[in-house]
Amino acid sequence: MSGGVDSSVAAALLKEEGHDVIGLTMRLMPHSAAIEDARKVANILGIPHHVIDFRDIFARTIIDDFCREYALGRTPNPCVRCNEYIKFGALREKAAEMGADFIATGHYARVEKDGTEILLKKGIDTKKDQSYFLCRLTCEQLSHTMFPIGHLTKIKVRQIARENGLPTASRPESQEICFIPDNDYAGFLKGYLKQPPQPGPIMDGRGNVLGEHRGITAYTIGQRHGLGIAAAEPLYITAIAPDRNAVVVGTKAQTYGTELVAGNLNWMASKSPDYPVNVKARIRYRHPEAAAAVTPLEDGNYYVKFAAPQMAITPGQTIAFYDGDTIIGGGTIIRQGR
Repeated sequence: MSGGVDSSVAAALLKEEGHDVIGLTMRLMPHSAAIEDARKVANILGIPHHVIDFRDIFARTIIDDFCREYALGRTPNPCVRCNEYIKFGALREKAAEMGADFIATGHYARVEKDGTEILLKKGIDTKKDQSYFLCRLTCEQLSHTMFPIGHLTKIKVRQIARENGLPTASRPESQEICFIPDNDYAGFLKGYLKQPPQPGPIMDGRGNVLGEHRGITAYTIGQRHGLGIAAAEPLYITAIAPDRNAVVVGTKAQTYGTELVAGNLNWMASKSPDYPVNVKARIRYRHPEAAAAVTPLEDGNYYVKFAAPQMAITPGQTIAFYDGDTIIGGGTIIRQGR
């Protein structure tokens, strides 16, 4: 129970269905008003509520990785990693120790069975679908997971919350990473990293210096604003070169590519697919799905070839693979091109 409306309604629906429900809230940061919100909801629903202190494992597993990736010029997705290691890893283990058979969350996604296979499907509300963030989960994890609101729209979820008198019914949604509440990535990284980011050159593709950046951790591929460069046409970041402490810029057309290499791939089926695998791939959360073919490489990574160019293929980001409304796997983008 995160203290938001989605997990609150998930708990309410499970209680209504007759399940024996326990509310678990993770303490991830020193101070969190969400814990008190979750406790209030649990009291209204008449279910036990426990706060699990995960500050240490969260810092080591999520925050440290986030900062390390940015320092290497990549753009990580901490929410995907948190789902894999914390919510459906450490929290699920804690729940099992307390006698729970399943862990349930307020994600907009669905778990279904097809014979012996466990399938992860998109949430019915296409604007809220969160299956992308769950692409690193395994079949074993999914077999002990429930998503009670995956078949509902956000509007319906808020309606159910109001009908149950839950104080989270009108709580606004957060669009931020939970450990960066002001959304100031650069400021957070500057304060967290042992070696603060250093200024360096902003270059074009030929190596000409056009300006100076304030540290590579403040930038991501595809970024247009905040460069401080006057040019005849808009410039976008096309690459980040940590070995030179440089940011490379070019035209919008130069941000497009048709190839990438992905690693740490997770296939959700019980056996590996036959290659090449034709999929619809999503290279970031709000990016449209695009037709692609996936083939393995000799080094254990995977080559992804798109049928049409994609803008801002970004190392460090998650790539998720779909077959219709079923998510079949995902990994991490290692580099652009082959």
